[in-house]
Amino acid sequence: MTMSVTRVVHRHLDVGGLRLFYRESVPSAAGSADRPPVLLLHGFPSASHQYRRLIDALGDHHRLIAPDYPGFGHSDVPTPATAGGSFDYTFDGLADAVERFVDRLGLTRFVLYLFDFGAPVGFRLATRHPHRVAGLIVQNGNAYLEGLSDQARDFIALRPTDPGAEERVRALLTLPATRGQYEGGTSNPDQVAPDGWTLDQHFLDQPGRSRPQLDLAFDYKSNLRQYDRWQEWLRLHQPPTLIVWGRNDPFFPAPGAEAYLRDLPDAELHLLDTGHFALEEKLPQIAPLVADFLDRTAGADRSAAAATG
Repeated sequence: MTMSVTRVVHRHLDVGGLRLFYRESVPSAAGSADRPPVLLLHGFPSASHQYRRLIDALGDHHRLIAPDYPGFGHSDVPTPATAGGSFDYTFDGLADAVERFVDRLGLTRFVLYLFDFGAPVGFRLATRHPHRVAGLIVQNGNAYLEGLSDQARDFIALRPTDPGAEERVRALLTLPATRGQYEGGTSNPDQVAPDGWTLDQHFLDQPGRSRPQLDLAFDYKSNLRQYDRWQEWLRLHQPPTLIVWGRNDPFFPAPGAEAYLRDLPDAELHLLDTGHFALEEKLPQIAPLVADFLDRTAGADRSAAAATG
């Protein structure tokens, strides 16, 4: 029996003095070099490891690249500016680092996979360099006010000076909260491997890791101020878009997925009976949808290039 197994490399890249870790598939299938690579942007409190199974499933046919942001996973954790250091743990700061990462790799056109924190990071990249985006895959990555639950709105509204605000954020950095993000809203929790939340918690508990998360939590409201701009970008550029969304997400409920259709009427939407980390439980459903979308996007991208060339 002939069997193809995805080859994956794990590297660090120096980006403006920061060492960013990333994992990348090395496709062997014919024609894979002609397809736009896929930039997988992770969420909170995770890192690139959340995409391991998706990379294994699709990486032999597509070049999939998943970096860890500064302060996450295996990447450097520079001292925050709020603690006298040099790095701004804001969503602008994360996007700046990922933009430099993309430039260092020489990526000039790619599909963006946007999940959770990956949405505000990715939309900043998209609005800065619209011509680079060959398509979007959105998985519980919000860009609309109706995509915020009451719980999310209350949390986002917190300011550092509010009584008890820091304690509320720190409560989100504990093992019960981390595990709850993975298992909450799932149909079959026994299909969610414990590796994800265990590894996330390992990193969260490392010295120097909590302050960056506090800074990012208090900066999240900056994303809401950019929603209009991101929606305008969607309307203007109409990127091919696949939306796969865990409908039981307690932070980003289903109306956030449906709202994309206002600006992207041709987008493909799939609401799945699972929670926030939809890939953990629904990879068998999501991976074929992503593979089909990437095949179609690659074909359309080649046709557009030929027409303009």
